[in-house]
Amino acid sequence: MSTLNTTGKVTKKKIRVGRGIGSGKGKTSGRGVKGQKSRSGVAIKAFEGGQMPLYRRLPKRGFNAIKRYQAAIAIINLEKIQSFIDEKTINSSDVINIALLKKLKLINKNSDKLKILGTGEIKDKINIEADLISKSAVEKLEKAGGSIQLKK
Repeated sequence: MSTLNTTGKVTKKKIRVGRGIGSGKGKTSGRGVKGQKSRSGVAIKAFEGGQMPLYRRLPKRGFNAIKRYQAAIAIINLEKIQSFIDEKTINSSDVINIALLKKLKLINKNSDKLKILGTGEIKDKINIEADLISKSAVEKLEKAGGSIQLKK
């Protein structure tokens, strides 16, 4: 048999503050007399009685560098280009450049440069005009018979 909650002292009566002098918590309701803390709606947050507060004891950390202008580079893989050709979104006879990809909303309109990466395979013979290109992408494009034109 459980002895939990068998005594009458388990349920303690709630203190009703400010209900007459005989209650022991009447008149000032245990708040003392006058002053900021006796009023309602007052909280002295992070005040530790004149002791140096925790947020001032801990060292400052981190540094926010000024965000310097960095060219937004759109990155696209060969497999993605191939999938767009397969879906007939891009025509393989077109010159694939940043303007075309922006127009078709395949890359972000705020991109300044285009980089071609060599993940995946390319089957079609395509012409690409880009700012940057990886070595593996160059090899795969030349193997497929395509051409690359790098902008300076």
